[in-house]
Amino acid sequence: MAARTLLAAALLGTALAVPIEERQACASQWAQCGGQGWTGPTCCVAGSVCTVGNTFYSQCLPGSAAPSSSSTIASSTIRTSSTPVVSPSRTSTTAGSVSTTSAGPGTGTTPAPTGGATYTGNPFVGVDLFANSYYASEISTLAIPSLSPALATAAAKVAKVPTFMDTRAKVPLVDATLADIRKANQAGANYAGEFVVYNLPDRDCAAAASNGELSIADGGVAKYKEYIDSIRAMIIKYSDIRIILTIEPDSLANLVTNLNVAKCAGAQAAYLECTNYAVTQLNLPNVAMYLDGGHAGWLGWPANLPPAATMYAKVYKDANKPKALRGLVTNVSNYNAYSVSSPPSYTQGNANYDEKHYIEALAPLLSAEGWDAKFIVDQGRSGKQPTGQLAWGDWCNAIGTGFGLRPSADTGSTLVDAFVWVKPGGESDGTSDTTAARYDLNCGKSDALKPAPEAGTWFQAYFEQLLKNANPAF
Repeated sequence: MAARTLLAAALLGTALAVPIEERQACASQWAQCGGQGWTGPTCCVAGSVCTVGNTFYSQCLPGSAAPSSSSTIASSTIRTSSTPVVSPSRTSTTAGSVSTTSAGPGTGTTPAPTGGATYTGNPFVGVDLFANSYYASEISTLAIPSLSPALATAAAKVAKVPTFMDTRAKVPLVDATLADIRKANQAGANYAGEFVVYNLPDRDCAAAASNGELSIADGGVAKYKEYIDSIRAMIIKYSDIRIILTIEPDSLANLVTNLNVAKCAGAQAAYLECTNYAVTQLNLPNVAMYLDGGHAGWLGWPANLPPAATMYAKVYKDANKPKALRGLVTNVSNYNAYSVSSPPSYTQGNANYDEKHYIEALAPLLSAEGWDAKFIVDQGRSGKQPTGQLAWGDWCNAIGTGFGLRPSADTGSTLVDAFVWVKPGGESDGTSDTTAARYDLNCGKSDALKPAPEAGTWFQAYFEQLLKNANPAF
C-alpha cells in the first residue's frame, strides 16, 4: 500500500522547472501551465507547482515549491481520459451489500489457472471490495488542503469509496493493488478488486476530450492485444483474488448510434476485434466482466434499443458466450439516477428516463437474442436530481451534480448486480480551453462548469460541487 501511495505521489509531483522571466504572468492554482501546443503561461503562482498530467496538459497543483514552469512534457502520464482501470474498494461482509472503508503482442499464451477465487451468480456478493489509494491520494493531496474543516472531513470519507483507473501506464499500480489485496486476504480479509479495461485504439471516437493513447493507424490493434495480454498475465498471477472488470467505456455504444461519424465508422472493425480479444482472453475463473452499455439517454431511446440488443448479443455470441462475461455496465461517467420519481425535463420524449427503466427495457431484448445479461450501474455522480443539464446529451462537467448512491449489491432488482462508482469524482471530463488540442464543444456549453482542465486531471471546483450536492450526504 505504502509503495503504491509513494508512486502516485511521485507521479503527481512531477514538475519541470525553468527560469522564470520577471515580467511573466504566472497561471493561478488549478490553471493550465503547459502541454503540446500551449502558448499561455508556463509558470504557477507561489504555492503551486506546474505538474505534468499528459502530453496535452500540465496543471498548477497545490505545492510548497516556488513558482515553476513547464515548457517540456514528460512521456509519463498521470491520467489520460475522462473515464476510469482500477478501483479497489472495501465493503461490508453482509451478503448483498457494499459499504466502503479506507483506502509478444496478441498471443494470449499465459495458461489459465486451474483453481483460485471462483464464484457463481452475482460476483459482488460474498466479498468485500478494496479501497483505491490512488484516488485517496488525489483527494488528500489535491482536494483537502483548500477545503473548510467540515468539507475536508466529508472529503476524507469520499476517499474511501470505490473508483477506477485507466491506461496502460496504470498496469503497475493495478499489480501493486492486487498485491495489497492478497496480503490483506492472507491476514483474514475477503477482498475482491474492481478494474476498468480502457485502452481501445481510437477510443471515444465520437468525442475529442478523452482520446486515448493508441491509434489504429499506428498499430493500435496489436498494441491493444499486448495490453490485454499483460492484464491476463496479472490476473492469472493473482488467481486467488476475485476480479471484476468494466470493459471499454464509450466504445460499443458508438457502433449503434455514431457510425455516421467517420472516426467511428473507421474504428468499427477494430473495436469489435479488440473487444472480442479482451473478453475471450480475460474469460478466467476468478473474473467477472461487464461491457459498457451506454445509458438511458443514449441507447435507451425506443429506436436505439433493438439494434443495441442485437449488437451486444452478437459480441457475446461471437466470443463463444464467455462464462465470465456477466452483462453490461450503464451510466459510466454520466449523471442519470438509477430510479427517479419523476422524469427530468431534459429527458422529455423518452419513457426510459432513468437507468432502471432503461435496463428493464433492454434486458428482455438481450434475452430474446440469446443473452440473459445482468447489469451494474454507475451512480458516482448521480446524487442530485434533476441535474443542471440543459440537454440530456450534455456530458461534460455538468453543473448541478452531486455524489450519488454508494456502491452496493443491495439493488432490489434481480437484473442489477450492483451500484458502483466508475468515474472518480473530481477528475475532469474535458477542458473548456477552446485553444486546446483536445477541446470538445460540449465542454464549452453553458451547463458545463468552467474553467475546466484536461480530461482526467484534477478539477477542484467540480469535486467541491459533487461533495456539496452529495445525496446521501457524507
